[in-house]
Amino acid sequence: MAELLKVEQLSAGYGEAVVLQDVSFALDEGATLALLGRNGTGKTTLINTLAGVTRQHGGRMALAGKPLHTLAPHQRAAAGIGWVPQERNIFKSLTVHENLTAVARPGKWTPEGVYGLFPRLAERKGNLGTQLSGGEQQMLAVGRALVLNPRLLLLDEPLEGLAPIIVDELLKAIRRITREEGLSAIIVEQHPQAILAISDQAVVLDHGSVVHASTAQALRREPALLDRLLGVAR
Repeated sequence: MAELLKVEQLSAGYGEAVVLQDVSFALDEGATLALLGRNGTGKTTLINTLAGVTRQHGGRMALAGKPLHTLAPHQRAAAGIGWVPQERNIFKSLTVHENLTAVARPGKWTPEGVYGLFPRLAERKGNLGTQLSGGEQQMLAVGRALVLNPRLLLLDEPLEGLAPIIVDELLKAIRRITREEGLSAIIVEQHPQAILAISDQAVVLDHGSVVHASTAQALRREPALLDRLLGVAR
């Protein structure tokens, strides 16, 4: 597979504060990377840096061979970055359908395709964002990223704080998006085994640096190592 994303010696943070230090990794077209680590280790900062909303202090990033680190956030979206932040960032004053059509770009993923992926949203397409549950808002946030028809999907803790039944629905949807539809993704998650099961690669951060990189299945098969790196063996 062709290389889609390359990150080399990346340092970044907020203002003068450096959170990430000398981070390097690569991701192939069609592959999924599980980005793991304890709380406060720099995972969200890395996702935000790829999306363009932090201050980069050094290093390089390239998407499909083209420099990414020189682009503004809206230019990165146009270049193929789809971002689902922890805050979700849906338009709460718009309906579900308006949220999807307002940002849609031509391509495979359409609002109707999102409704097929998330039938709950199809039932609520006329509801405002404020009328949705937390799980439905997360589904809408993923759908909004998909209708941009990105080359790389960034998901920052998509399962956080959701009911088990919604977690199951989202995991099935993410598995379909990545494993069946072949969309490249980087997923930050506090449920390591669930995400490792649907990922190709795994990168673990600690204190803003990469402390482990392997295939996802290799890490999944080593619960003692997973426990040492994350403090969670399950």
